[in-house]
Amino acid sequence: MRPEPPRRIADYSPLAFPAVMLTVFFVVPFGIMVMVSFFRRQQGGFYTPDFVLESYARFLSTFFGGVLSFSLGLAACVALICVIVGFPFTYELARAKRWVQVSWLVALLSVLSLSEVIIGFAWSTLLSRTAGISNLLVWLGMMDKPVALTPNFGAVLTGMVYQAFPYTVLVLYPAMARLDPTLMEAARTLGSHPLKAFLTVVVPALRNTIVATFIMVFVFALGSYLLPQLLGRPQHWTLSVLITDQAVYQSNMPFAAAMAVFLVLVTLSLVGLALLVGRKDAAT
Repeated sequence: MRPEPPRRIADYSPLAFPAVMLTVFFVVPFGIMVMVSFFRRQQGGFYTPDFVLESYARFLSTFFGGVLSFSLGLAACVALICVIVGFPFTYELARAKRWVQVSWLVALLSVLSLSEVIIGFAWSTLLSRTAGISNLLVWLGMMDKPVALTPNFGAVLTGMVYQAFPYTVLVLYPAMARLDPTLMEAARTLGSHPLKAFLTVVVPALRNTIVATFIMVFVFALGSYLLPQLLGRPQHWTLSVLITDQAVYQSNMPFAAAMAVFLVLVTLSLVGLALLVGRKDAAT
């Protein structure tokens, strides 16, 4: 059976409330933010309505271009690690016993219930010198004395991967559960090595899902705000941190709005690309 297309205006009534909410809480604020990004900043933290490209021109400077490159690169690293680790993990999880699947999914959902603040302070404690992992390594004889493993880029990357990994598994799991297990059995019957069969059968069969998952995790990591501040140095701050710094502490609302507009446009473009990939996956 095929669904009947809407023929009357009343048939679109279920979309009225979501459309109003989207307009009030996204379209209108985003439009205001776009207008403010073209305003002229005055001395003392004030700004006047105008149409200048000063904020966007400043955003293209070397310093802010470096922050943008770092934010995009960090998000790409987080997404790549999550997909590389999460894909085989989710594959084995989808083929495990039911109680094993339920246990792992509950554990992953419990991680999602933690706020970014709790995750950041937990990792800062684990990587600290006084009560961190280095004390365990000293007790095992692998280190001479405890050292602080934060703040640095590795700590930021670890915390963000920990936060994004449950999303990776939950996005990959439905596709993995629907995958026909006879594909691997057929490849093994024809004499293929398990690793080769996994790379040449399973990965190509779910390539669109992998791309969509990478994009979604990339978007999630791109908006990270607290973890770079809690686990990294100022040179490890992302674009989200810089937007807050310009808006709150530097009182430069037009420049903060310009950076926020760019971040929103990048995010919407990636989300649209993920939806397009998912639609192609559903069609095939």
